[in-house]
Amino acid sequence: MLKPINTTLLLFLLVCLSWHTISGQQTWQDAFKLLGIAWNKDGTLNRTVQIPMVDPTPYQDTKPTPTALSQDIYLSPYNKAYIRLYIPLNPPKNKKLPLIIYLHGGDFVLFSASTVIFHNFCNDIASQFPAVVASVEYRLGPENPLPAAYDDALNAIFWAKNQALGVGGRDPWMEYADFSRVFLLGSSAGANIVYHVALRALDFDIRPLQIKGLLLNQAYFGGRQPTQSELRLKDDPYVALYVNHVLWSLALPRNLNRDHEFCNPISGGTYMGRVFRLPKVYIKADYGDPLVDRSVQLAKFLQSCRVPVYYRFNQGGFHGIELQNRTAAQELYNEMKWFVNNVCANEEIEEIVSSDHSSQ
Repeated sequence: MLKPINTTLLLFLLVCLSWHTISGQQTWQDAFKLLGIAWNKDGTLNRTVQIPMVDPTPYQDTKPTPTALSQDIYLSPYNKAYIRLYIPLNPPKNKKLPLIIYLHGGDFVLFSASTVIFHNFCNDIASQFPAVVASVEYRLGPENPLPAAYDDALNAIFWAKNQALGVGGRDPWMEYADFSRVFLLGSSAGANIVYHVALRALDFDIRPLQIKGLLLNQAYFGGRQPTQSELRLKDDPYVALYVNHVLWSLALPRNLNRDHEFCNPISGGTYMGRVFRLPKVYIKADYGDPLVDRSVQLAKFLQSCRVPVYYRFNQGGFHGIELQNRTAAQELYNEMKWFVNNVCANEEIEEIVSSDHSSQ
């Protein structure tokens, strides 16, 4: 009896038959070389480690002295899912801290919660806000196409709910968390996950957790029709148009195109009737990032659904600027900290900034 062919293996075979041209002279092979990935014979990806991964730092006497403490908590004996949990070096004894559930970037295909740039990002948030940060290790495509990452993020929310209820015992570090002040924060693909998992969580009773706000940093969305910013910056060194084509082909199930809601959140789909129930949303993007128009479109859409939106669209910049530029990182930390601390206040919501590079 013939066994059904694995869809990931099928994708591998199709690509191996022809490294087809994507746009101009660029091919899948060019994109794979840029991303540091290659096919294994079984249809999985070999990801060349270009950015190192680091262990958690659960003790203060680690050298060099960490800016926050961290530990890995495994969620299931059946897979590699885990939470990297962070707390400040000296958390307050008589005050609970907001709980930030963080989803890292990597275009749904690359990186980990333990990748050093995201580890350091969470260290900074835990120490500066201060906050308890739960960074989610989620499954990647093409081995686990969407919605696998959304499922893993939702399981992280359920884990936090069980921590709040003390189901199976509570980790001592979670004693510092205020479960009535929970925020979902994501960078790039992680921001996409935040948006979708927030909508999914509306279908469940997650009490006593209270998700007070969403923070979307340079969200990784797309669509079949390129935006003006994607065309203007089509040869961007970080998220070129042809590279995005390959990444979305790896992230999405084979039967879905880039106007599916997983990729294009304003195209319709099953979530549309729930959007008005979202909490306050912070959106940050940069006009030097090809993906900026997607964030502008989402901000306008959310406002049309009467979702309170606070946004920052910076001139210049590039995708992932806060991971390379300390000044940009500090500006982002300061603004996100303000949002977290003031989200329950009746703040005025700004209008969308007009720009020559606004969305189509």
